[in-house]
Amino acid sequence: MSQAALNGAYLPALEHPVHSFGARRIDFSRQVALMAIVNRTPDSFYDGGATFGLDAAVSAALRAVDDGADWVDIGGVPFAPGPALSAAEEAERIVPVIEAVRSRSDVVISADTFLPEVAQASIAAGANVINDTTGLRNKDLAAVVAEAGAHIVITHSLAAPRTVYPRPQYEDVVPEVADFLRRKTEEALALGIAADKIIVDPGHDLNKNTLHSLEITRRFSEIADLGFPALAAVSNKDFIGETLDQDKKERLAGSLAAAVMCIMNGARIVRMHNVAEAHSAVRLVEAALGWRQPAYLKHNMGDFNEPARG
Repeated sequence: MSQAALNGAYLPALEHPVHSFGARRIDFSRQVALMAIVNRTPDSFYDGGATFGLDAAVSAALRAVDDGADWVDIGGVPFAPGPALSAAEEAERIVPVIEAVRSRSDVVISADTFLPEVAQASIAAGANVINDTTGLRNKDLAAVVAEAGAHIVITHSLAAPRTVYPRPQYEDVVPEVADFLRRKTEEALALGIAADKIIVDPGHDLNKNTLHSLEITRRFSEIADLGFPALAAVSNKDFIGETLDQDKKERLAGSLAAAVMCIMNGARIVRMHNVAEAHSAVRLVEAALGWRQPAYLKHNMGDFNEPARG
C-alpha cells in the first residue's frame, strides 16, 4: 500500500521539497504554507478597498502574520478586467507595503504582479516571490526573477492581463491546465529560473467556470504531480459562491473545505483571506498527517479524563 493511501492523502513526489525564502525554510514534504492576501487596490475582489491605504495594508499584513500566516501576498492590480495601471503606479502601491512588512518580519513575501519593473522593485524592497497570474506571458519578468534568484509562482490563465475572456472552453480542464503549467515550468527553467524556485498554481476561477474549478479541486493531485509545490488559491472564489449560493462574506466554510480538499490532494500552499480560521484548518491537517505534534496532550492521558481547555 502506498504512503499516500496509508495517510489518507496524496503525497506528491517533489523534485525539491525544501525551499528557502530569505530567512525562512519550508519543507513542502511535511508542511503546508498559509498565504495571506493583502490587496492595495480600491476595487479589491474581496474587501472592496479596505486595505487600499498604506497604513491599512501594512497593518493587515502584520495582523495576518500574528494570526499565523507563513506568507503574505501583496498586490496592487486585480486580475479582473479593467484599465491598465502603469508600472510606476503599481510599484507605488505595493513597494512601500513590502518595505514596511519586511522591516518588521521575516515572513515570506510575494508581489502579485506581471510587470518586470514592478517585480524588480518589489524584490529590491524585500519580496522573496513574484506571483505571476499570467503564466510567464512576459519573458522579461522571468529574466528579472532569474537574475535576482527569487521564487516565481506560475499560474494558469488564458486571457491577457485585465482583459475579458468570455465562455472559456476545455475538453478536459485538468490535463489541459497541467500541460500548460508543464510547458511553462520548462520555459522558466530554460530562461534561467532554478527548479527549486518554481511554484505552480492551476488558477481556480481564472478563465474557468464553476464546473472547471470544482474539477480542479477534485483532481488537484494531477497538478501536484508536476513535481513542484502547488498553490491552491480558492479563498472566497466565485465557484464557492455559485456552488453554495453564497455572497463573498458567507463563503468561509466553503473556502476552508476547498482548501483542505486541495491539501489532501497534494496542495502545499493555500492562499486565504480568513487567516486565523485557515491557520487552524491547515495545522489540524498537518497534525492528522503526522507532520506536527498537538499543542498539548491532556484528554485521556492520565488516570482521570481531564477536560481540554475551552
